[in-house]
This record gives sequence, C-alpha cells and structure tokens, in this order.
Amino acid sequence: MVEWRRLLGGFLVWIFLVVSLCAQSGKSSSVSTRIDVQPTQLVSAPASANWLSYNGDYTGRRYSALREINTSNVAQLRAEWVFHAPNSHRLEVTPVVVDGIMFVTSANDAYALDAQTGQILWHYSRPISEGLIDDASQHHNRGVGIWHSRIYMQTDNAHLLCLDARSGHLLWDVAYTDGNPNYGATSAPLVVKDKVLVGTSGGDDGVRGFVAAYDAETGKEAWRFWTIPAPGEFGSSSWPGDAWKHGGGTTWMPGSYDPELNTVYWGTSNPAPVFDGDPRPGDDLYTDCLLALDGDTGKLKWHFQFTPHDLFDYDATETPMLVDATFRGQGRKLVVEANRNGFLYILDRTNGTFLFATRFAEKLNWASGIDQNGRPIRTDAQPTEEGTRICPGMVGATNWYSPSFSPDTSMLYFMALESCDIYLKEPEEFQKGKTYYSTGVRRSQGDHSQKILLAYALGSDKPEWRYVQAGQGHSSGGTMTTAAGLLFFGDDTRSFEAVEARTGKPLWHFNTGQNIAASPMSYAVGMKQFVAIAAGSDVFSFALP
Repeated sequence: MVEWRRLLGGFLVWIFLVVSLCAQSGKSSSVSTRIDVQPTQLVSAPASANWLSYNGDYTGRRYSALREINTSNVAQLRAEWVFHAPNSHRLEVTPVVVDGIMFVTSANDAYALDAQTGQILWHYSRPISEGLIDDASQHHNRGVGIWHSRIYMQTDNAHLLCLDARSGHLLWDVAYTDGNPNYGATSAPLVVKDKVLVGTSGGDDGVRGFVAAYDAETGKEAWRFWTIPAPGEFGSSSWPGDAWKHGGGTTWMPGSYDPELNTVYWGTSNPAPVFDGDPRPGDDLYTDCLLALDGDTGKLKWHFQFTPHDLFDYDATETPMLVDATFRGQGRKLVVEANRNGFLYILDRTNGTFLFATRFAEKLNWASGIDQNGRPIRTDAQPTEEGTRICPGMVGATNWYSPSFSPDTSMLYFMALESCDIYLKEPEEFQKGKTYYSTGVRRSQGDHSQKILLAYALGSDKPEWRYVQAGQGHSSGGTMTTAAGLLFFGDDTRSFEAVEARTGKPLWHFNTGQNIAASPMSYAVGMKQFVAIAAGSDVFSFALP
C-alpha cells in the first residue's frame, strides 16, 4: 500500500511539472506573438499605452497622451508593484513598455517584466567590466531601444548588444570602440528607421567622441560621425598636434529625431582636458554642441555650440526637445534646450538659426549674457591654480535628468540646480587609463546648493512658476507631463511627486526612501494607466485603486 501511494504521489508530481512547464511555454509563446514594434510605431507621437524609447517618442518631450490619472484622482495613486535590481544602488533607467511587457536595465543586465505585476519574464546578464575608469566604472545604464522583436542595449565597456525581446537570448554583440578603457557607455540606444544609434561616455578622460549607427538586423556599422575633427577637417584649428585624439566631446545621452526632416539631434560633452584650455585654443568644435545629423548617412547638417572653449564642464548632452509652435508670430519647427551652462535656448531646427536665449540660473558669473548670434558674452572667470569661484558649479545649472514639454500648457519643465564651485587648474599630460581633468573643483564655502523645478512658457524670460525643493541638491530626478494636466518628477527628498502642470500646485507624493536618479514614464495595460520611476535599486510602478 505504501509503495502504491509513493508511485501515485510521484505520478501526480510529474503531472504537475508537465502542466507547469506547458503553462510557462504558453506564456512565453503569448509574449513572443505580441512583440513586433514597427518603424511606423516608433514615429508616432505622443507616447500613449506604449512607451517605446527612453524619452517616450522621438520628440524628446516626455509627454504622455494618457488621461486616466488626472488632477482630480492623482491623490489616490498607490504603488502596484516594486522590482528590485540586485546589482545596482543607483538605477538611472527609464523603462520601455510594449504591449504590457516592460524592459529595464541595470549595469550589464536586462530584464523583461510583466508590466502589470513586475514579475520577471526573462533576465539577461553578463559580468560588469573590470578596469574601467570614471563614469564607466560606475556601470550606469539608462535603458534599451526596440525594433520589431529585438531590443538593444549598451554595456559599460561600449558594446552594443542585440537581444531577442521574447526570450532575452543574445543575437549579436558589437564592440564599437577600440577597447580603450577610457571609453564607456551609459546611455540608451536610439533606433531610427533600420539603424541603432549609440554614443559613449569618457569626455573627461581624453577620448575622441562620436555618434555611430549600426544596422538593426546585422549589427554592421552604417556610419560614424566624429565630434572632434581630424587634422585638415573643418574646426581642427582648435586641436594642435595630437590634441584631437583626446579632445572629448562624447555623446553619452540619447538624441532626438525628426522623421519629416530625417534629422537626428544629438548633444556633445565638454572638451578635454576639462579645466585647462591651453592645449586646445579656440572654440574646440564640436564640443558642447547640438549636432544636426542626416539620419541615413550621419553627415553634419548644422551645429550650434552653447559654450565655446568650455572651461567649466558644461556638457550640452541635455535632451533637445522638438516643438512645433508659433514663435513670435511665425509658425516654426523649434528645438528647445535648457543647457547646463545656465541658459535656456530656442533654435530653428531646420537650419540651426539662433532665435532666443534667457538665463534661468540665478547663480551665474561665467557669462553676462548671450549675444544676438547665440554666443555667450564671457566674463574673466576661469579656473586658476589658486582657485576661482564660478557659478554654476561643475554639476551644472541643469543636467542629464529629463526635461519635458506639454503642448497643452505650451510650457517647458525642468529641474534646475543653484550652485557654485571653486575651480582649480593644474596642467597635466594625457595618460591612457586615467582621467584628464587637469585638476578639478572643491565646494564653495557659504554657497548652498538647491534644486528648483521650473516652468517656462516658450520665449519667456521669466518662469511661469517655481517649485523650490527641500533637499540638498543631490537628486537627479527628471520630469514627465501628461494630457491630463499633470507633471510628474523625482524630487530632492527621495519622493516621487505630481503637481498641476499649469500652476505647480502639489497634488501627490510618495516617499521611495531612496535617492532618485532617473526620470518617470507612463504606460497602460488594457484600460489601466500606470506611472513608473526608478529610485535607488528599485523600479516603482503606480496606479489608481
């Protein structure tokens, strides 16, 4: 009798395992048939049920058309689920969501999650790279790009990976630098047509920056634009001798794209060495620039340089937002950027014509204004051996954390930082495997750092409203607007907040208990809207009861 029961029990366990495996297989099959993102879907804007790229759509505006969560019910938002990434304490990822499947990254890991529950569907992992320096050694990763049933991610040592979105299996792996440990990669790729566009970090470490495009199917390089011109090329006069090989100008945040103009807009970082301009006289093209590149060939259409001959680490990698609007009585295709140097710019994105700039940072002493051609009017402030107080400080008056734009309010929203630093200069020679700052900064005693959420109408020289943060200026949380009149953002006290977009009136907050260094997004599954953000080592997803 005992043996018979043991056999029966074993048979039942076997049946249970078979049924479980079949159920899992069916689930995987159902996911596979649902993921096939067409290029026409990537072109659509604004983001709605799906959030298909780092900024939601090609415009870079971080605006969601979803309306279920609104000013009347946002106070009822609650956490639906939390996903913990075990190998990071500072996630900077923005999730991508396709038909109820969420993709997130952490270091060199990628996860597919059920967007309703946070359950892991698959996990791809590879070890972090040893021997990297500076930003790359922190192994930050901001997310994936998607095309048909493939997702793309960059690794900390500048490899582009192509994974099967249905299973997480690696399809191909392309190293897109020469292996120099000074190169890194911290961004999310941008998929344009049938190409995957990538950049690198390492502008403070003496590398030569570039934007490169790879065939989405094969991984073959399609084009590459070098941001530091070689000898004989336009702009090379700033780079005597071998300085061009170590000039910086890296491209460590994703750009924006105008399908009608077939133009990619991509920002570049500071020159190197950072605080010593003597080895790099002149404007130092194409550092601290917004580049307009042909999407098919990578050829330069135009450029605009925000901070010529930068001595302050004022990268121009902030998100360029593409806005179609009437500006000063004329309908225009605009590109709008709140820059790290403390000024807000508006350009004509068809040709790069400078239209407008205004100072948004109260603490600003490196320039007295912007001239009629868009060039800064410099003061005599510069790094010295003894140290010079310069504002904004090294982190900048704003930074990579995402701005947003609402077509409903015609306002731009971004987090600003009021700060100053003591800048020091000490010449040094470039050495592979080491940083290339030519010294650095220290805190300016008596200067308090403070984050402030700002709302600007297009062309206004004063904010419509200001929301002063209560923290110490250490957060890097970005913003997102919705069609329901809401503005979501990560604040400076570890909370995820929602305010009324038109007035800045606080409506809701959730204390994550962790520093926020990421930007929010929204998606829907069925008729239910979710809002998500990464904080610390976790991804939080919120919805109405």
